[in-house]
Amino acid sequence: ACVFSCGRPSGSLSRAEKALISNSDSLMRVLTIFDQADSLLLRTESVDFTDKDLRSEAFKSLAAKMLYSVKDPSQDGVGIAAPQVGLNRRLICVQRFDKPGEPFGVYPNARLDSLWGEKTPGGEGCLSIPGYYGSVRRHPSVIVSYTDPTTLETVKETVEGFTAVIFQHEIDHLDGVLYIDRADSLWVDNR
Repeated sequence: ACVFSCGRPSGSLSRAEKALISNSDSLMRVLTIFDQADSLLLRTESVDFTDKDLRSEAFKSLAAKMLYSVKDPSQDGVGIAAPQVGLNRRLICVQRFDKPGEPFGVYPNARLDSLWGEKTPGGEGCLSIPGYYGSVRRHPSVIVSYTDPTTLETVKETVEGFTAVIFQHEIDHLDGVLYIDRADSLWVDNR
């Protein structure tokens, strides 16, 4: 299930990481905190992709499979991070409610450079914690940096509103933090 039982990856994608990507169906298994091995991986800080990795077929396949998985009706998410599919790499997919058509974007080596504005509470859920929701205080505006996978240049982008909340939630995953760590309250989804 999990690729890394002996520590974090470093450098280029390992054989185990490439195998996980190539052996996964289009709909990747989402790790949950209810499985001990999954939970350990979800709590591990992720590492960057190298430029070589970003140009690889393995990266393109991973990005496509993560997008397919988060958009699948069985998940119906607005964002997903690589640790949630078993890879401790800095990659997130985020639905951009701040752009026309609300497309999903792929953001390798994502980090929050700046957060501002008074934190306000909002309801959050997580594909890795199914059946639960929480109230989490997040900043309304952020500056996100990531590597453009085509040019390999670092991009800095200001994001606001609900999309800023999604970026904060997904980048937390890359740092081994779950929304339940920040929640003021939690509740069971009774739908």
